[in-house]
Amino acid sequence: MELWQAIILGIVEGITEFLPVSSTGHLTIAEELLGLQVDDAAVTAYTAIIQVGAIAAAIIYFWRDIVRMVGAFVRGVFSAQARQTADWRLSTAVAVGSLPIAVVGLAGQDVIEGPLRSLWVVAGGLILWSVVMIFAERVATQQRSESDVRLMDGVVIGFAQCFALVPGVSRSGATISAGLLRNIDRVTATRLSFFLGIPALTAAGILEALSYRDEITARVGWLATAVGTAVSFVVAYAAIAWLLRFVSRHSIVTFVWYRVGVGVLLVVGLAMGWLSAT
Repeated sequence: MELWQAIILGIVEGITEFLPVSSTGHLTIAEELLGLQVDDAAVTAYTAIIQVGAIAAAIIYFWRDIVRMVGAFVRGVFSAQARQTADWRLSTAVAVGSLPIAVVGLAGQDVIEGPLRSLWVVAGGLILWSVVMIFAERVATQQRSESDVRLMDGVVIGFAQCFALVPGVSRSGATISAGLLRNIDRVTATRLSFFLGIPALTAAGILEALSYRDEITARVGWLATAVGTAVSFVVAYAAIAWLLRFVSRHSIVTFVWYRVGVGVLLVVGLAMGWLSAT
């Protein structure tokens, strides 16, 4: 992989990781347009590894919140009184909500990295999950704040996060929609999406780096991987700040029209033979 390709993919990852538009879907599209083989093991691993840059941005951005939640969790383990606090409930919701995608991701790794790495799947995910996003916004009361988050919210949102293993669905699109369906306000649902993404995407990136280190060395290069990761970190930090401001005033349905537009363009491009599905 050339460094200029790594930079472009890092920018795409940084912009789309936390927006409800599917980073994996956009990276798949970008890889196809750059002439890369999207279902190649090394390219798939690269896609997962550079997500760590975006996650590092989230860790730094939410550092105080993370320290607060970790402290609350540790105190709650040893103190019944500490288990009555909102921070304990939030920390346990995040901890439990991070488990489903780990189990499903490991169990379905061959399918996720094989048949699902197709632009037809990306197009379907972009268009079909948009319906869920519209429905979530329409029925949500948004009456619950961060202090009202409970363990069951983590379970529901955690299982919803598994849908993001399908390229095109979007991890943030899935988790924010699930949060809204739990009547959690949009900003809190977005923050929960960030918190749940940190353990899931960090683990995925490390696993891919260890599992496909030889393929990365031979066909991508660790310099290109490091550059892509660094670029995604810088861009993602700005994207996080922007998204939190945006959702405080706007519906996530705003992203639906973009998703559907890209999905339709993909269908046309694939049907006309302008694009290769893999």
